Amino acid sequence: MVYTVGMLLFMVFIFYFLIIRPQRVRSRQQETLLKSLKAGDKIVTSSGIIGIVVGVKEKSVSIRSADTKLEVLKSAVTEVTERSGGESSS
Repeated sequence: MVYTVGMLLFMVFIFYFLIIRPQRVRSRQQETLLKSLKAGDKIVTSSGIIGIVVGVKEKSVSIRSADTKLEVLKSAVTEVTERSGGESSS
């Protein structure tokens, strides 16, 4: 009985550290990234579009890619490749 409960607790512990915790950390990082978006940042969207942020709204971002101006949801931004101040994100 004690062995079974111990194994169950061990499995829950492993499940938490392998799945739940990393997902929470990534979620916090993404939230921070979206809050720090500003005009001039070079971004990549989840669909692979690379562009420069022109404007930031509550739920969307206007970007310029080549000769086209696009408006995408903030949630579609996956990475900031270059900050407007010239510093790179890691």
